[in-house]
Amino acid sequence: MLMPKRVKHRKQFRGSMAGKATRGNTITYGEYGLVAAEPCWVKSNQIEAARIALTRYTKRNGQVWIKIFPDKPVTAKPAETRMGSGKGSVEYWVAVVKPGRVMFEIAGVPEEQAKEALRLAMHKLPCKCKIVAKADLEGGVE
Repeated sequence: MLMPKRVKHRKQFRGSMAGKATRGNTITYGEYGLVAAEPCWVKSNQIEAARIALTRYTKRNGQVWIKIFPDKPVTAKPAETRMGSGKGSVEYWVAVVKPGRVMFEIAGVPEEQAKEALRLAMHKLPCKCKIVAKADLEGGVE
């Protein structure tokens, strides 16, 4: 599972997901990409599941790039615990994804295979996504 080696602060506020992605909204490495269409938190195990779906379908041909990293800790308090007594412990890590963010890129496989692999990976993620080619995204996502 992806997570940071060390962080400056162990616990974080929830933050906001307003607006569109201004960074990471172009395909830089591969030929095809998976772009988020709505804001969401993507857990580290969801990223891993999508990566496995991509690599298994392509039979490890081509190359896959993961363009998001889960660096935000999410805390939770144990079940049946009374209110108060501080913030809960870190349960899992998420990547904050805004609309227009390119999450995965793939190259080195035929177009049909790449699109089907990305479609399978899309079903592992918690937000609506779309599959785009590098030519479609020259000026970023609209």
